[in-house]
Amino acid sequence: MKSWLCESFKIKYPIIMAPMFLVSNTEMLIAASNAGIMGCAPALNWRTAEAFEEALKEMKEKCNGPFGINLIVNKSNNQLEGQLKALENVPVDFIITSLGSPREVIKRLKPKGTKIFCDVVDVTYAKKVEEMGADAVIGVNSGAGGHAGPMPPSILIPLLRKEVSIPVISAGGVGTGDGLLSVLSMGAEGVSIGSPFIATNESGVSEEYKQAVIDYGAEDIVLTSKISGTPCTVIETPYVKKIGTEQNMIESFLNKNKKLKKYAKMITYYKGMKLLEKAAFSGSYKTIWCAGPSIEFINKRESVKEVVDRLISGYQRALKELIEKN
Repeated sequence: MKSWLCESFKIKYPIIMAPMFLVSNTEMLIAASNAGIMGCAPALNWRTAEAFEEALKEMKEKCNGPFGINLIVNKSNNQLEGQLKALENVPVDFIITSLGSPREVIKRLKPKGTKIFCDVVDVTYAKKVEEMGADAVIGVNSGAGGHAGPMPPSILIPLLRKEVSIPVISAGGVGTGDGLLSVLSMGAEGVSIGSPFIATNESGVSEEYKQAVIDYGAEDIVLTSKISGTPCTVIETPYVKKIGTEQNMIESFLNKNKKLKKYAKMITYYKGMKLLEKAAFSGSYKTIWCAGPSIEFINKRESVKEVVDRLISGYQRALKELIEKN
């Protein structure tokens, strides 16, 4: 499986285990490196810059391959400066930036030898980050979990490849080997896959969260603006049905008010993240669980390696069938 991602990072398969808020952890990234792919974790999954730096050191020591970190680069992340300092002290192989300008990240971490990937949902932003010096773009499509993009991969990937000269990695909607083959056939240099790894043995979330990923499917994924102020995909549990997915009249008014919307969004984001955190690690709390539609293809508990092996064997089978047909 030759691709820019494999050749640049010396990995066996062109797969990034996507950074997932509250889900990704040190154990998962170590397992990803052992399985021939590379993992990425949000810096915000560690409460302090000190704990984050210690985790970086542990992963440097124990990962048998490259790994990366996801940074939220807008004002909602009040820990960004401490995270950047930790990454200057303990450089990683790559960074994925989300929800803001990567300029400062590129300026400070690229000289350390770190590759900078930037989440994008359209051509306009992709061109901007290319001009800033990004090494690749991650096209977040409509099949992604969390903050999904508006376009399907069949439109977004060719569009990005046409308009930017840096490599394009696809994020969203891949849960099978057939899906992996399809996305790579469009010209993506790699795939970022998240939701299929939520129910893995190495994941640290609650058993109830993992079981929900197994029990629910694509038709149970809904968009809600009540978590971060921006539409986010979650499993439609009975609690989500009860509270609804749209902001109430007061929340909506505050988010449209020019003077107040910045503060309203910060409050919504803070409350939403706390709600997600409690739900992720407790079986009895209000159940709001983030996931994408690719949970459709998860029907049992597996290890990270078993998920990777299943994806690759499915890819090889689909490729063989395609060759035989032609």
